[in-house]
Amino acid sequence: MSDKVTTYKGELIQDPPIVQSLMNDPKYAWLWLVLRVWLGYQWINSSLSKVGNPAWVQTGEALQGFWARIVVIPEEGRPAISFDWYRSFIQFMLDIEAYTWFAKLVAYGEVLIGIALIIGAFTGIAAFFGAFMNWNFMLAGSASTNPVLFVVALGLIMAWKIAGYLGADRFLLPRLGTPWRSKSAS
Repeated sequence: MSDKVTTYKGELIQDPPIVQSLMNDPKYAWLWLVLRVWLGYQWINSSLSKVGNPAWVQTGEALQGFWARIVVIPEEGRPAISFDWYRSFIQFMLDIEAYTWFAKLVAYGEVLIGIALIIGAFTGIAAFFGAFMNWNFMLAGSASTNPVLFVVALGLIMAWKIAGYLGADRFLLPRLGTPWRSKSAS
C-alpha cells in the first residue's frame, strides 16, 4: 500500500510546507516542548485535587456525584449531556457502580498523562489518552478548559514524531520503534 495520496488525475496530494515543517522538522521541537509541558502541567494540576481525595481514590463518591448530576434531564432548560447515547452510557456506569474503580482510573490516569507529557515519553500516546479524557469531559457537559486542552493534545498527536524530540522520546522511539514498522524495514 502506498503512503501517497493521489487524485483521480494522478496528481500527488501533499501537505502544505508549513504543516510538513511543524509536524516533522526537529527545529520546531521547541514549540511542541512548550505546549507539551504546559499540557502536562495542566493534567498534573488537575490530578492533585483527586489523588489526595478519598472520595476519588477510595470510594469513588466524587465521580458518582458528578455522574448523578449530569444524567438528570431538567424540566426546563438543557440537560448537561446533549447526546442520549452518552447519557445512557453514564447511567449504565452508575447502575453497575463503575465509579468505585473508574474514579481511580481518572485520578491516576491524569497523573500518568501529565508525567508522560512533561518528560516527553510516548508523547503521542499520552496526548491521545488526554484528548480522549477531554472529549469525554466535553460530552459530559463540562466545557471549562477542555476544548483548549483537546486542541493542544490533537496537535501533539499529529506532531508525535517531534513533540517528544526534546524529551525522552528522542531516545525511546529510535530504540523501541513503532508498532506499524516491521523489523525488516529498519
